[in-house]
Amino acid sequence: MDPIFIALICGILGLGVAGFMAYWVLRQDEGSKKVREISDAIKEGAIAFLGREYRILAIFVVVVTIVLGVLPDLGWLVASAFIFGAISSGLAGYIGMHMAIRTNRRTAAAAEKSLNQGLRVSFRGGAVMGMCVVGIGIIGLSILYFIFKDNPNFLFIIPGYGFGASSVAIFARVGGGIYTKAADTGADIVGKVEKGIPEDDPRNAAVIADFVGDNVGDVAGMGADLFESYVDSIIATMTLATVAFFSINLDKSLVPDMETAWFIPMIVAAGGIIASIIGIFLVRVGEKVEMGALLNALRRGTFAAAILAAIFSFLGVYFLEADLGIFWAIFVGLVAGVLIGESTNFFTSYAYKPTLNVSKSAQTGGATLITTGFANGLMSTLPPIILVVIAIVVAYNLADIYGVAIAGIGMLSTLGIQDATDAYGPVADNAGGIVEMSGMPPEIRKRTDALDSLGNTTAATGKGFAIGAAALTSLALLLSYTNAANIKFADISLLDPLIISGIFLGAMLPAVFCAMTLSAVGKTSFSIINEVRRQFHKIPGLLEGKEGVKPEYGKCVSICTTAAIKQMLAPGLITIISPVIVGFVLGPKALAGFLIGAIACGFILAVTFSNAGGSWDNAKKWIETGAFGGKGSDPHKAAVIGDTVGDPMKDTAGPSLNIMIKLMSIVALVLAPVLIGTSGLF
Repeated sequence: MDPIFIALICGILGLGVAGFMAYWVLRQDEGSKKVREISDAIKEGAIAFLGREYRILAIFVVVVTIVLGVLPDLGWLVASAFIFGAISSGLAGYIGMHMAIRTNRRTAAAAEKSLNQGLRVSFRGGAVMGMCVVGIGIIGLSILYFIFKDNPNFLFIIPGYGFGASSVAIFARVGGGIYTKAADTGADIVGKVEKGIPEDDPRNAAVIADFVGDNVGDVAGMGADLFESYVDSIIATMTLATVAFFSINLDKSLVPDMETAWFIPMIVAAGGIIASIIGIFLVRVGEKVEMGALLNALRRGTFAAAILAAIFSFLGVYFLEADLGIFWAIFVGLVAGVLIGESTNFFTSYAYKPTLNVSKSAQTGGATLITTGFANGLMSTLPPIILVVIAIVVAYNLADIYGVAIAGIGMLSTLGIQDATDAYGPVADNAGGIVEMSGMPPEIRKRTDALDSLGNTTAATGKGFAIGAAALTSLALLLSYTNAANIKFADISLLDPLIISGIFLGAMLPAVFCAMTLSAVGKTSFSIINEVRRQFHKIPGLLEGKEGVKPEYGKCVSICTTAAIKQMLAPGLITIISPVIVGFVLGPKALAGFLIGAIACGFILAVTFSNAGGSWDNAKKWIETGAFGGKGSDPHKAAVIGDTVGDPMKDTAGPSLNIMIKLMSIVALVLAPVLIGTSGLF
């Protein structure tokens, strides 16, 4: 049997499991009338935002498709792959978000029964996203293979699929990130800091917008992000097939033929789908409301999936008669991914010293808390960078640059369950808010708080995993670009002024990108804060909680939607246009330097922002358990400030950098046929 058929079958199986999970979740109790009303308001806002966002993206996709189609060195085959990738990425995010907005109410109702039932419902709701991402990704690539495998330009066509996926992902992640963090910041500043009311209090006009943001940013945006990482890593490995067929550096063939080099990444991904399915069914917990027990429940599933993925990868490499160095490169990437996730957990969870020190610093005010948290974020770059460097060096010595690329696939092989643990977080967060707003008993809120705290940890871990994967994937795409553009290692000199210029320009861009996204959140937050203040001032009886008096939730939802759609365009467009300008103005070698600078700087900033934000968030959660005076105390108010500073860093700028460095790399790879033989204007 053609190995790609095996991959296709595994992809279909992944979608089948997603369908089963969705069917199981949708059969669960939806809760009281009040719970359903709140959930319906969230659903309405999320669908409205995604509809407006996708209409804008449709125009962008059509324009880029036409441009790619008319370029003589690319043509309509690349354009068709681009539009297919854009549709696939959008579909993965759309399905995941639609499932999340239907799972939140059921999680709230399930938490009434038991903690374990609340975890099962929320996690299986998130698993729909995980299985859809890997299932749609591998099916899409399989379809492209069967259509274009006999085309001599096959390796120039399939990067178009990754370009389409990445293009949708950058706008979805930035737009969703602006929305969710502006609403969250506005709700926290006015509600918890100024008015001293509880989080998710129904009197706060921004809470529904906050819940909507969890879905459009942390579910739809994150799903598109990980989808493009997944397909880009496979595409990068496929385009390096000639290196695997004969490695000049190792002086041997790593595979018996070119087609085997295409098959291996697909088979590894297929094995990862099966491993993730088994891991998902192993997630369960008892009734102790303890972070350790909840973390162990998820670790049981993720570690089991990692072990099984390694076994399946070995079998795939062995039966395809490839060099075992390829398997060890896969294994190195897989281990690096797991360890990066654990290092992120260490620096962001309040179960460990770094975040406990951040919460302790809140006793002397917001300034010391901000300083300590940012220092923690900077220090947290040490393990992931060392792990990625080790993975690169080991994989290169085992299987040349093909090994570096396939190490990224090893890291992403268990994406099905990794994405499930990430998507679970926003569902649990929404459920906790619904419990608070609907006035359910405190013991239920205690259970959803435990699930929410776990969600914060899994979200931070998921971001760390995604950043590490982005670094390896971007590097693989860079190597694919140099190979496709006929740039040899001997052609790259660090003394070349054009390459040095490219490195500086590349290192600058992530900083500019972060400035644009953070500024967008700040501007939108300003509008939300003023709107919430206005409603407390102008609506009689709102702050006092007078019966029958409700805030105007729709106005905050509308403000966030309009601002996010408007302000997502500039960061996305600058990411796509920058490598095009550098490539044509300074030449293909300068573009290689540009990508090196962007990947290095983007990796460091992404880790710093994500982990600093995660530690501030969980420092606040730790104080809310009763430490240092608990809720309402001065340390708690300082921690809320730290959380609001960290929110746009960890949920907007940080994760968007993942897509930025991958998108610029895939744009360069797509442009490689056009840039061959050019020297720029200098």
